[in-house]
Amino acid sequence: MGQGSSSEAPHLTLEQLSHALAHRFAQKSYSPLELYCYNSVFRSLADSESGLKYWSETTLCRFLELPDALSVGSVLFHMASYLGAFPFPSQAPAILTNEALLKVVTIMTERYGAVIKKRGRETWLRELYRSLAVYDRGVRLSMEDNKKAKGSEEPGGDSSSGGGATQGFAIDAPEEDSEGEEREDDDELILAALDSMDVIEVFKHGEQSNVHHSIIPTDNLLKLVELLLLIAPIDPQESLSTFASQLSDERIVELRKSANVIISSFGVESSPGVTYRTFNAVVSTCLPYLFDGLNPLFEHFLFAKDFDLSKRKPDATSPAVESHPVIPPPKTITNPEPILREPGDILDLTLLSQLSFFIKGNNLFRRLRLLYSGNSHGFSMGSFEKQVFHWRAPSILLVSGTLLPASPTSARERTFSDMLPPKRLPSSLSQGDSSTTLTFGAYIPVAWRHTHKSCFSDFRTLLFQLSPIHDVFTGSAFSTDYAYFNKPPTHPAGIGFGSAVPHQSSAHNIHHSHISLGPMSLHLDDALEFGTFTHQSEGGGSFHASQLPCRKGKDWQDRFEIEALEVWGCGGDEVAEAQRREYAFQEREAEARRRINLGTGDIEADRELLRMAGIIGGDRSGGSMG
Repeated sequence: MGQGSSSEAPHLTLEQLSHALAHRFAQKSYSPLELYCYNSVFRSLADSESGLKYWSETTLCRFLELPDALSVGSVLFHMASYLGAFPFPSQAPAILTNEALLKVVTIMTERYGAVIKKRGRETWLRELYRSLAVYDRGVRLSMEDNKKAKGSEEPGGDSSSGGGATQGFAIDAPEEDSEGEEREDDDELILAALDSMDVIEVFKHGEQSNVHHSIIPTDNLLKLVELLLLIAPIDPQESLSTFASQLSDERIVELRKSANVIISSFGVESSPGVTYRTFNAVVSTCLPYLFDGLNPLFEHFLFAKDFDLSKRKPDATSPAVESHPVIPPPKTITNPEPILREPGDILDLTLLSQLSFFIKGNNLFRRLRLLYSGNSHGFSMGSFEKQVFHWRAPSILLVSGTLLPASPTSARERTFSDMLPPKRLPSSLSQGDSSTTLTFGAYIPVAWRHTHKSCFSDFRTLLFQLSPIHDVFTGSAFSTDYAYFNKPPTHPAGIGFGSAVPHQSSAHNIHHSHISLGPMSLHLDDALEFGTFTHQSEGGGSFHASQLPCRKGKDWQDRFEIEALEVWGCGGDEVAEAQRREYAFQEREAEARRRINLGTGDIEADRELLRMAGIIGGDRSGGSMG
């Protein structure tokens, strides 16, 4: 192809250009062995019609082993049909030929980086949105009219989303005057994709798809999130049927419940779907790893395995599959470690998957250890300290409860209320929803310690909410008041995130001191009986305010009674063993001190004897000798 101007550039059809992109993906993104496996997998299951080999929806769903109980097959096939036409929206839905399906695998496994180098992640997320969306200008105009009628137009011209019937697939022609920035981005995408193939001039007027007249139907997104929750822990080459076999009625209910919580983050209350602006804002800030499970799922195309080919006979134009050796997948561990060794009162497999949508799964799956449970170890700061403080790795605190009444109804509630500043912010829920479970948490990237003068941890600390809405509040550099642990008799005492260490009060005004709550903060009282979560949209504290479009500009404070409290250690067996050794060592030392009764009356002589016996000395304090 020439290097000349656009007038000299050869005229290529969209089919030829699509073929060129597929060739570029194959050349840059896969090894020869991976391509051989992919081609073997494709040929072994492809249907053929008029000489064209392709995959049907049934074949794709059967190969990926999608569970029928989640009814997600049509959603994933629609995504594949769109991505197979990449980067030409007008060609969607594409027939899943060898080249089209290769593009699907490339995008789903995020192997596009060798070809699409500029704004790769941003482009990838937008293509996933487009693959889920339907295009209907009438729907969007209706949504905008509803917003204006209610007087609650969303900042930036976007709209909240909500449940409703699935809309049609009428593709709306893009309006040139509203597509400036997106048209430029798409031009850059296509130019970057085929830059080295000397066809740059061909794409200077490339086509675009108008995301501004599109929505993702809520029900479709809900089904996909249910699948993503199920497959979040899946490893490359691990069969999805392993997870599907665990789909009891109870598990399906749990998946649907968590999926609804996540979908609520998109503001699904008054509209028939999720807009691009909302989708991009929520996924980018609160669900950055939402689609990670698709990567290992679609990597199944990159190794061959022994399919049941009894009903598939090679035709005269294709080589017999049996003539090529089948490459078996690597051996799997016979008895792999469970994804979660034991469920807690709060954390279960489904909630663990929800956590993995914003904390990398390789820090969670098969690596969590239950350090502390209030219902098992007792709701006391002493028990908390004993179980948690020996863990020398990141940890996750989870707390759940229900809203306290607007006015205290017991002495305990009144005491807690008196310790806090007067409540000036509304609750996030109405009093009619007082039975709804609130679940908050924090990710602490460092070991716990006492905070006599200053807070601990760093900007990697996260605050988050897991129900009844999913939200994440990232650390800010504005303040370093990330976490504190004040144990009685220090007063005020408690556990806090996002607030300064409470100043110790003198004896005469101990009942008149208030805990200072940060603008974005979580505080648990010293009896681990009550908690409060504060959100002030102007921010200015150690954590950023909510980035959810449906929560922008809203302030609230939830005071709740704690029903369950857990701390989970991240780190795996090696950290757990180190914690066990340290805990056993301190228990032995404490027991040794309890048994010694020298009774010489000479404290210094007794101390020297203990030092000679190896009971104190070095890093061993030996406790008080007074």
